[in-house]
Amino acid sequence: MGSIVPVFTPLAVSEHDAVAVLLHRSLAGWYESKLGQGARFGDRPEPFRLIPEVYAALDPDEALAARAPDTGQLLGVCFVHPRPTHVSLGIVAVAPEAQGLGVARGLLTRALAEADARGVPTRLVSSLLNLDSFSLYTRHGFVPEEVYQDIVVPVPPDGLRLPPGLRAWTAEEQGPVGTGGGARRVRAAKPTDAARITAYERARRGIARPADHALFLANRVGDWRVWVAEDDRGTLTGYLVASVHPHHRAIGPGAVDDEATAEALLLTALDSYRGGSVLVLAPAAAAGLVALLYALGGRNVELHVAQSRPVPVPMASSASGSEADLASAAVPAGPAAALTAGTPATGSNDGSAEAWVRSRDSVRAADAAARVDASSGGEALPQIASRGFAFPTFLPESA
Repeated sequence: MGSIVPVFTPLAVSEHDAVAVLLHRSLAGWYESKLGQGARFGDRPEPFRLIPEVYAALDPDEALAARAPDTGQLLGVCFVHPRPTHVSLGIVAVAPEAQGLGVARGLLTRALAEADARGVPTRLVSSLLNLDSFSLYTRHGFVPEEVYQDIVVPVPPDGLRLPPGLRAWTAEEQGPVGTGGGARRVRAAKPTDAARITAYERARRGIARPADHALFLANRVGDWRVWVAEDDRGTLTGYLVASVHPHHRAIGPGAVDDEATAEALLLTALDSYRGGSVLVLAPAAAAGLVALLYALGGRNVELHVAQSRPVPVPMASSASGSEADLASAAVPAGPAAALTAGTPATGSNDGSAEAWVRSRDSVRAADAAARVDASSGGEALPQIASRGFAFPTFLPESA
């Protein structure tokens, strides 16, 4: 397409068909050209329409579009999900003919501007096979955290054949709530569980996404199942969501106290896919859970990583003049300025030494600000060891 300056605008609901075509072309094209795996995404774009439909139901008017300035052709999309504790980024996808023109970078910087204006971190899950997108995110200050193994698990028509010594919990074995003795149970979640799930995840993982839980439990767009795990006193010990839609068969999101709870929830969820297969993004740190999925016939197809970007924090006035100026320049403008039509697709971190200083100092300052001394009356961040495990929401990502 030559050298162009994309125009960035909101994405319209009427463009969902065009978005489905773009997502299919972007994913199939990249995976075929780089890995010879384009066939993984099928030969039709129609199944991909579910993605913008779900995202629009979650966050109307939050998706960004990049367009050719002369024709308005859709060149790229980015789905932005503001939450009370953070901003989550969904798919960042670019048309094959527009790759290398700064489209993904332009979309990302505008999404980050919204997070910075809100004063919250930014979170995403991206492919570790796609080093183009991985590099884009880390250049913009994202820090890799948890690694997930994408494991496809086949489920026989008559149900799982569990390895020796392993049995799924039955209602009788789980026991009723309040019986004592450490009994636990898994049950289908109800809409009235939404607030409990949100509170549990915030306490366990430090994030709050009530809109997501409400959508899954209401089952308004797509086809979702939700389960919760409880201890003998009825205290929540985990939850798990599964999509059983024919165009999106995947397990997640979820959060659990430990591997035993994850195992119980996962075995319950897998039974929903009898006669087919399902994608599980299993936390790589949960070695026992990964071993179970292998024992059930699962195979790895990809790796993903959760990444987060802290809120840029202005440097103290005592900082040296040059670095203080650079630090203050690292805080982007608000979303209104970021969406100005015709703005060049430039990022806040272009790989230069100056950009490196901005990124380094911003991350250091944010990290220092987050480490609150409990003795000062602040709330200390939860330690990794106490956070349990999480299953991410999975909808294909590409840049």
